[in-house]
Amino acid sequence: MRMRSPIPKKHARIEIIPLIDIMFFLLASFMMVSLSQTHMKGIGVNLPSAVAAPPDPSQKDFTSLRVSEGGLTYIDNNLVDDDQVLPRLYQLSQGNPNAKVSISAEQMAAHGDVITLLDRVRSAGITKIGYQVKTASVQGAGGAPPPP
Repeated sequence: MRMRSPIPKKHARIEIIPLIDIMFFLLASFMMVSLSQTHMKGIGVNLPSAVAAPPDPSQKDFTSLRVSEGGLTYIDNNLVDDDQVLPRLYQLSQGNPNAKVSISAEQMAAHGDVITLLDRVRSAGITKIGYQVKTASVQGAGGAPPPP
């Protein structure tokens, strides 16, 4: 008669997860060693360098437009008659298609005059428009003076 042992018999198992971890470690180590031993060699090539043309001193970076009290318009600090503003803007746009314009207004200038100048700049075909904005200075406890 056969008697069984009171100690349970365990079968050996091969765990695959630690084996995978070791294989990835060996793969990474092999790659690092092989990359460090490879010396990249190439042929020296003399490539032409891009030389930018010097900026033309006759063309300025931007044109300054200013609206003062009473609707007077200044282009680069030169007073321009109201009927000459649009032709000057067309001339500027034709001379430089990438012309930049900076619009500013004095504190007592009317809002409508600034908007009219902005419309003229856009109708001349100038799309690069900047605005010079200054904070209102505090005058006593009342703040900025009321608009006219």
